[in-house]
Parts: sequence; C-alpha cells; structure tokens
Amino acid sequence: MSEPTTAHFRTCPLCEATCGLELTLRDREVVRIRGDEADVFSRGFLCPKGATLKHLHEDPDRLRSPFVRRGDDPDHARWEAVSWDEAYAEVERRLTPILERHGRDAVALYFGNPTVHSVDGTIYARPLAKALGTRNVFSASTVDQMPKHVSSGLLFGNANAIPVPDLDRTDFLLMLGANPYESNGSLCTAPDFPGRMRAIQQRGGRCVVVDPRRTRTAQHADEHVAIRPGTDAHFLLALMHVVFEENRVQLGRLEQYVSQLSQLRAQIAPFSADAVAPITRVPAETTRRLARELASTPRAAVYGRIGTHTAEFGTIAAWAVDALNCITGHLDSEGGAMWSLPAHATRGTGKPGKGFRTGRHLSRVKRYPEVRSEFPVATLADEIEVEGTGQVRALITVAGNPILSTPDGRRLERALAGLECVISVDPYRNETTRYAHVILPPPSQLCRSQYELAFYGLAVRNIAKWSPALYAPEGPSEADILAKLALIAAGQGASADVNVVHGLVQQTLLDRAVLENPLLAGADTAALSAALVAQSPTDRAVEIMIRAGAYGDAFGRAPGGLTFDVLRDQPHGIDLGPLAARVPEVLETPSGTIELLPELIASDLSRLRAALEQTGPDALLLVGRRHLLSNNSWMHNVPVLVRGRERCTLQMNPEDAARLGLSQGQSARVASRVGEIVAPVEVTDTLMPGVVSLPHGWGHDAPNTRLSVAAKRPGVNSNVLTDPECLDPLSGNAVLNGIPVTVTASSGAT
Repeated sequence: MSEPTTAHFRTCPLCEATCGLELTLRDREVVRIRGDEADVFSRGFLCPKGATLKHLHEDPDRLRSPFVRRGDDPDHARWEAVSWDEAYAEVERRLTPILERHGRDAVALYFGNPTVHSVDGTIYARPLAKALGTRNVFSASTVDQMPKHVSSGLLFGNANAIPVPDLDRTDFLLMLGANPYESNGSLCTAPDFPGRMRAIQQRGGRCVVVDPRRTRTAQHADEHVAIRPGTDAHFLLALMHVVFEENRVQLGRLEQYVSQLSQLRAQIAPFSADAVAPITRVPAETTRRLARELASTPRAAVYGRIGTHTAEFGTIAAWAVDALNCITGHLDSEGGAMWSLPAHATRGTGKPGKGFRTGRHLSRVKRYPEVRSEFPVATLADEIEVEGTGQVRALITVAGNPILSTPDGRRLERALAGLECVISVDPYRNETTRYAHVILPPPSQLCRSQYELAFYGLAVRNIAKWSPALYAPEGPSEADILAKLALIAAGQGASADVNVVHGLVQQTLLDRAVLENPLLAGADTAALSAALVAQSPTDRAVEIMIRAGAYGDAFGRAPGGLTFDVLRDQPHGIDLGPLAARVPEVLETPSGTIELLPELIASDLSRLRAALEQTGPDALLLVGRRHLLSNNSWMHNVPVLVRGRERCTLQMNPEDAARLGLSQGQSARVASRVGEIVAPVEVTDTLMPGVVSLPHGWGHDAPNTRLSVAAKRPGVNSNVLTDPECLDPLSGNAVLNGIPVTVTASSGAT
C-alpha cells in the first residue's frame, strides 16, 4: 500500500509572475508540482520553471553549509566546508580590519536580482547597508529597471509608484521592449500574461508590439512594428507629438492634478513622426496611425520594459511611456495604466511631498550621481581598481553574479581577483562567488516562508498571499545571515545576537505603522508587538505591514480587516479586487501634481534632439533576448531547463548573414569597443536587418565553480561586449541594447 500524499500550496519564486503552485508530497518528498487551480491570481497557470523547485532544492551543487576559500588563486583554490560560527568568525577576521584601516567606503555592497524574490532579502537588505555605512552600494537595478524608478520619482514623487497596464480591462495594449511570452511579464506582475493578451483580442481589442525582433510575443500580437534598437524614446515622443498636433490631448479627471502640459508640448516640437522616422525606421504614417488609435480607444495602455530601459535614453523612454498614457487619458483610469495597492502598503495622504532627487553624492572615480542610494554597477570595477582614498578593498555580494550580468565582465573579474575580502551570500559557487573568501548559503526556497513584497506592488490585480516553509531550515535563515553581517559590520562581532537586528527591524516597522496609519496614531508599539501572532522575525515583519496596511485590521481598530491569521488560513491567496484610481493619494511631488516635464528630463531632451542629426554608416547593433526556461544564470544548472537545442547563439537576419558570408551554425566573432566573443550563428528572419542578438546570463566556462550542469553547456557571456562607459546619464543604467558591434567569421571554438 503506497504512502498517502498531502498537498501544499505556495507561490513560485522564480520570476515576477507569482504563479500559484500545488506541491504534492509523499513521506515529505515532493512527487509532483503543478499549477494551483484554486489560486486567486494565476488560476492554475504555470510555466516550465515553476515545476523545477524540487530540482533546485535537491541540486547536489547547491551549497548547504558555509565554505571558506583556501588559497589565493581562485582557479585552483581549495574550498573547505566550515561551521556557521567558523564562517562568521572568518568574515569578522577579514572585514573588520579593512573597515578600521580604510573606512566605511572601502567596502562595497552588491545586491542581485534574486534579492527581490526573497522576503528576507527585501526586508534585510537595508539594515545591512545601513550597518555598513558605505556609499558604495550597487545592485542589478542599474542593469535593469532603474530608469523606471527615476521617471516615476520625477513624475509622481515616489520612485516606487510605477503604474502597470490594467491588462484585464484594456482594449488596446501598446508594448515596447517587452516579451512577456518569454519573461512572463516584468514590472507588471501578471500570471499568464499570454492568456491575458489573448483575452484582450477575444474581446475585440488589439495588442501591438514594438521591438527590433519578432519575438514570440510579437508573433502572437495583432501587429509587430520593427524599430531600430535604442530609438524607443524618439518613437514615443513622436506619438506624443501627434497627440498634441491633432488636438487629441485628454486629461479627464486628472486635469486638476497635471502640471507643465504646455511646457511639454513645446519641448517635443522637434520630434514629429516625419523627423524621427529616419532614426527609428518606423514609417511616419505608422506612428501617426498608432497615436490616433491609442488616443481614440477609451481603454488603452502603453507598456515599456527592459528593451526600452537598458538603452542610451532609458529614463526618457520610461518617462515618455507614462507621459503618453497621461495626455491620452489613460493614466489612473480603468483599462489604462494604474497603480496597485498591495496589502502591505498604506494609502498616501494626497498632500504635496518632498519629491524625488538624485545626486546627493557622487561616485569617487567617474563622479556619477547617486540614484536611490546606489551608484551604477558599471563603475564598480573603477572603484576597485583606481587607487586613492575611498578605494574599494572588500565586496559583499547578496544573491548576485555580476561577472555575468554587468558590463565588461572580464574587467570586473580581474578587479575582483585583487580584492582583500569578498563575502558572498549565495547558494552556489558561480562565476562571481568563486572569488569569495567566504560563501554563506541561504536555505532553499522550500525552506522559507513567502510573501511577495516587491511584486504585489506591481500587480495587475490587488492580491495578498502568504505561504509557510515546506521544510525545516537547513541552517540560519537569510534574514539571520544578513543580520549577522550587519552586526559584524557595525562592530558588534561575530558572536553578537541576531535578535538585536530583528528587534530593530520590528521596531522600525511598528514606528512607521503608527506614523502612517491614522487609526494607529498614538498607539503603544509595545502593545502592538505583543499582539503579533507570527513566529519568525520575517513573518512578524510581514504581519506588521499587513495589519497596518490599506486593508488591515489596524491591530483591532478596523474590525473585519486583514490579519495574519486570515492570510495564513487562505493558502490560495486573497483577491482584494481590481485596480482602482489612486490620484491624488499616490502623488508625493512638491506641487502635489503629476509634473509632466521634470527638470532632469527637460535637460536631457537636448541630447535626444542631437541624436536626430546623427548620420553616417550604420553599425550592426546588438540586443539581448530572453527565453522562457531562463531567468537568472543559476537556472542554467537545472537539467530540464537547459536540455534541447543550443540557445546561446548569435541570431542575425539572412541579409546580414549573406553580406558577411556567414551561415547557420558557423562560428562568428563578435567584437565591441571593450571585448569580443565567439558564438555559433543562427540565421533567422525574426530580426530586422542591421540587428544581431545574444542572450544574457551565459558564460559558464570559468574554472573551479560548482555548476556541473551549466558547465556542460556554458555558452558565452554577452556582457563581455557591454561598454561600461555607455550609461543612461539620468539613472546610471547600463546600455545593454543597441551596442555597436562588428561580426566576422571565426575558426575559433564557440
């Protein structure tokens, strides 16, 4: 007789879609993972990545105890498993003298993309950064979405107030630089994004994709508009120009909350559809037609994503998306671009705020302005290599692999080799963490509870869902690890009690709750703390935010409101309803309005105008691409996600292949200003002529890593070609798309 099975429910943590999972266990072993049909958000949808959580949990390459590197040469060093106490002592031994001799800025901190997929990482990143007290903070944000934070901060006064398309009610969706059929959506949390697109079409609406590639998303859209990489900002301003020129501006109920409309009209005068057509390669009549369709459709939304952000004019493009939505009446309106109101957030006051600014300090070497308390990761190697006061001599990485994910990876690799101390919080010994002196692995996703702090704030429907850990911890939680590092950085030593940090985090959240929720004004935080029912420090933090949030019970002061008990008792999640209008309460600008033409944007438009005049022979332009089975580089160590045909190929149009004398499968050498790689050619008409494409996140050929599956199909690191000197000046975001390259035949190995 077979053992009985039990079902457990949680949220997939492997991308931004937050799909619900049903895990079937037999004798504590996961025997099946499928989509949760009862999940209030995903309704059973699941992409192939979600079913691999068992593989990730059981991966023999995943580290389950701390490791210390013995030997100076990372290529040949010996790795020794040690106890947690020994590991923390080694961190203190290496890190403390650097802080004492060279000061706080001698230690840099890097947060990778998976940090936001972890509630522990999301909450405890700030205490670690504060304890270190360094200005040298870097993250994956500046190779991803930082332009959207900057544009939202400038327009709305809050860098996290990012509108999302109301997919379930729109009738016209215009997407630029987004490929949700592969990515599942980004800065737009929407399980089954493809299904939601099909629903738009089934109700008589249209989906239009603007992209240099005919992606899977473009293939399923009603229209694909090919555009030259890096010119999305020009195209978006041309759309706005048509709206103004043809008197199609309609602000609707937002009219009293919008300022600088006439100034905006004057500034975009040079960007007519005819003027931008030579640079965008989009026919002027196509631009005019799409602008008219957008303006005349009552429920419509423009959505731009990573292809528009990782470009030379990334912040202008991000700003233009929201400005265009605003002037066509599609901002904060049903079926347009709207703001989520997650359960862990309080409502805004609707009063003028402090607004958003950048450049409170400058990076030491290149004098880049600070943005959201961090510097561009493209300048990390500068800060390590250039001598002088404040030179970075130690690095702490959290859930990141910057050698593969940031510009000029080979230079960064050389820089890391010269550091006195590298500490990595990571479950793998990868291309970056092999340079660590100590690796501190957090437990697997199945050993931690889950609540989507980052992504519910970007959801196309207001949702709340908490999932308990499936298994007992394998060691300290990620919260404990980050808290211990904070204590060591603060000079408290390796033996200090992490509960000190947990207590500070809890008290900070309680103080904020009393300040932001009117129902809690004057409340005794000790009494609020005593009323908490969650057990772990992280879950208690979530409980505070939920109970003090927009739907919460305010610790009993709002009867019937959301509590942690209610959340815990709803394993399929709680549907809090569709998106609703949030202006003016979401605004925090000094004027209390949507400031359509921020000074920083206006100052950068001259650079955009100058680009209209650029002439000369066109170089091949390199763009990235996503694949459904790949999100972060560590997923390449899961056998079921890398099997099948080679995916790390150089895609190019047949015209370019013929002109260069290249054929399918032939090795090609791709060179940029800063580096070169060799990759197999894949000839495809899905790219417009003049554009070539490589995927990000590959290059698993470094020695002495512990990625046995990935090493068998290493691919090449496309960021060897990314120029660290090419940044969007307003956000510090790296230019990963539209990189000028030369391509020639090669006899070298791929």
